[in-house]
Amino acid sequence: MTAPAETPAATEDVPAPAVPPAAPAAVVACRGLVKAFGARTAVDGVGFSIARGETYGLLGPNGAGKTTTISMVCGLLAPDAGEVTVAGHPMAGAALAAKAAIGLVPQDVALYDDLTARENLRFFGKLQLLRGGSLGTRVDAVLDVVGLADRADDLLGTYSGGMKRRANIAAGLLHEPQLLVLDEPTVGVDPQSRNAILESVEALGAEGLSVLYTTHYMEEAERLCDRVGIIDEGRLVAEGTRRELITRVGAGDRIDVTGTGDLDAFTARVDALDGVLGTEARAGAVAIRVHDAPAALAPVVHAAEDTGVSVTGIEVVEPDLEDVFLHLTGKALRD
Repeated sequence: MTAPAETPAATEDVPAPAVPPAAPAAVVACRGLVKAFGARTAVDGVGFSIARGETYGLLGPNGAGKTTTISMVCGLLAPDAGEVTVAGHPMAGAALAAKAAIGLVPQDVALYDDLTARENLRFFGKLQLLRGGSLGTRVDAVLDVVGLADRADDLLGTYSGGMKRRANIAAGLLHEPQLLVLDEPTVGVDPQSRNAILESVEALGAEGLSVLYTTHYMEEAERLCDRVGIIDEGRLVAEGTRRELITRVGAGDRIDVTGTGDLDAFTARVDALDGVLGTEARAGAVAIRVHDAPAALAPVVHAAEDTGVSVTGIEVVEPDLEDVFLHLTGKALRD
């Protein structure tokens, strides 16, 4: 009798290890944003992206469209055209997942003067569904980040304007957002608070938080931002690192000459020199953009001698974002 064939043992179905979804390439991606108010187009085709851990600056004068842009990024304004994605979620419709990934710090302080800083933060933390020990831990942590731990139990009404703005930043950090949006956080604050705010933003960026920072202060953008988008009259006119922007527009070095005499004749003579990119006459001074400042210094001094200008001061200035903005728009950043 032939033995029956052995039945193979059943193989246990073991589920494959779960593969986490790939993280989106950018925490924020927006394309073609347009927003008009009546006949005025405030934002016209703006688009940019922000990588994880990147601090991205929107640099432009007051009225350039910075606040309107971030209002669309955060879902406070619906764009007339274009789209926004935050942490892989579209900012459209209810957009709860996209909005939950954002910590927004507006220009105006959105806290209560008759509550202490700690009470304010506990209130806003509860709105973010934080409870119990985790709420207390987060309140203590964000107060430490903004340097207000020693004033946590003082009424907000006793704070300076700069301290209130720091508390405002703390509120935006409570729920551990993937993106912190700061809309001109240092406007009107004292120098000490301004520096404390900048130090806090630097520390947050170093810890890997993505930051969208709007400002019309060139030095803040240069200090804080990995990349900068220059916005003017609702359009993003250039984008890149500081060095990329300067290289792209060929801003060159600048020689600032102060003196007395016929500065118009001096300016005309300098404009004709080799290596001079352009000049700008100012009160009692001339700003000269050149390819190579050391090579241009001697010819500039000779031009002053030839036109009878008595030089009282001369300074070589490396190019900065103010120069880039002037080159791209034909006006100063704060005009």
